[in-house]
Amino acid sequence: MAQSLESLSRRITSMQGIRGVVHTMKSLSVINSAPYEQAARAIEAYHETVLTGLHALLSQSGPIKGAGVGAAARVIVVFGSDHGLCGNYNEALAEHVGTHIKSDTDAETTVLCIGAQMEGALCDLDLAVEETFFPPASVDGIGRLANLLTQKLDDIRRARRPHDISVTLAYFARSEQGMQALRIDALLPLDPDLVRDLQSKRWVSRSLPHFSMPPEDLFISLIRGHLFASLFRAAAEALVTENAARLALMQQAEQSVDDRLDALKSDTRALRQSEITTELLDVIIGFEALKKETRSE
Repeated sequence: MAQSLESLSRRITSMQGIRGVVHTMKSLSVINSAPYEQAARAIEAYHETVLTGLHALLSQSGPIKGAGVGAAARVIVVFGSDHGLCGNYNEALAEHVGTHIKSDTDAETTVLCIGAQMEGALCDLDLAVEETFFPPASVDGIGRLANLLTQKLDDIRRARRPHDISVTLAYFARSEQGMQALRIDALLPLDPDLVRDLQSKRWVSRSLPHFSMPPEDLFISLIRGHLFASLFRAAAEALVTENAARLALMQQAEQSVDDRLDALKSDTRALRQSEITTELLDVIIGFEALKKETRSE
C-alpha cells in the first residue's frame, strides 16, 4: 500500500515519542539500580554483626534448646515485581518456585509473595499465595518490607507451635558475570554446618563474650536479626536484578525503535525523491509540449 509523506511524517513523530518513553524507562532503570546495590552492600555489615553475636553465644553457651526442632511446615518467600516491562522476569522465577515446591510433597507449603505481577505468575501455575506484599518504591521501603515479612513469619511460627517452620527465599540475584542468577536459599532452620562451625570456631579476643539475657531469648533475638538481614538483602538484590532486566529490555526496544525510525526516514527520503522526480518530469513534458505548439504556429 502506497504511503504519503504526511502519513510517514505522522509515523515518524509517533515513533520518536515511543523512543522518548523507552529512553526515560532506560534512564530510570539505571538510576534506580545504584541505591539498591548500595543497600545490599550496607546490610552485609549488619548481618556480619548478627553472625558475630551468634558466634559469641554458641561459643560460650553450647547447644541451644529448640535450635534443632524439626519443621512441620515450610514457608517460601518469593521476591517478584509489581511492574511490567521486565520481560519474563516473574514467569521464569515462578516456574522455578513451582518446580521447587512440587519436588517435595511431604510438607505443607505457605507461599508469601512480593509483587502483584509475581502473584499473577504464581496463580497461573496453580500455586496458592497466602499473602502478597507491595515491593518497596525506594530504598527506604526495603526496611519496611523486611519488618513486615519478619513479623509475618513470627505469626506463622507462633501458629505452628510447638513445631517450628522452615523458611526459604526465592529471588533473582546478580551473578559474578553480571547476569541474573536464580537463588533459592534455605534460611531456617539454621544450616547445621553453620551452627557447628560457629560452636567450634575459636573466639579471637582478649576477653570472653558476656551476655545477661537468657541464652534462649538471646538466640531468638539473633535469629530474628539474621532473618531481617537476609530478607533485606534478598529484597535489595531482587530490585537490582529487576531493574537490570528492565534495562536490558529497554535497550533492545530502543534499538528496535531506532531501526524502525531509520527505515521510516529512508522511506520518506525515497518517496520525497520520487515525488520530486515526478514533478520535474511533469515540468519537462509540459515544456516540450509548449515548444511543439510554438513551432506549429
